[in-house]
Amino acid sequence: MAESEQSFGGAIAEARKAKGWSLRELASRILREDEESISQQYLNDIEHDRRSPSSDRMVQQFSDVLGINRDWLYYLAGRFPEDVRVRNLSQEQVRKAMLAFRGGPVKGKHSAK
Repeated sequence: MAESEQSFGGAIAEARKAKGWSLRELASRILREDEESISQQYLNDIEHDRRSPSSDRMVQQFSDVLGINRDWLYYLAGRFPEDVRVRNLSQEQVRKAMLAFRGGPVKGKHSAK
């Protein structure tokens, strides 16, 4: 699958299989907030895009354990990383950042509706 068409679950499944790990092996390495491992069923649901990672911590663990770029996983999960969210950006700062990300000109207030 081309990177541009990849989903969060697809990236996780692909990386897990590349390591030769079973669902059980990967699930045992990803911890919930209560420090218990996620279930194989939950991981299976994530891999098939029926569920999303429940926390930043989980995205970060998948990144660390599977060696996938963290920013790429956040993008695939449709989330902003916490270090971006805590900056308390104004509406105008977010607008400019998104325009820059898209490669468009950062002009007047209402250029990208």
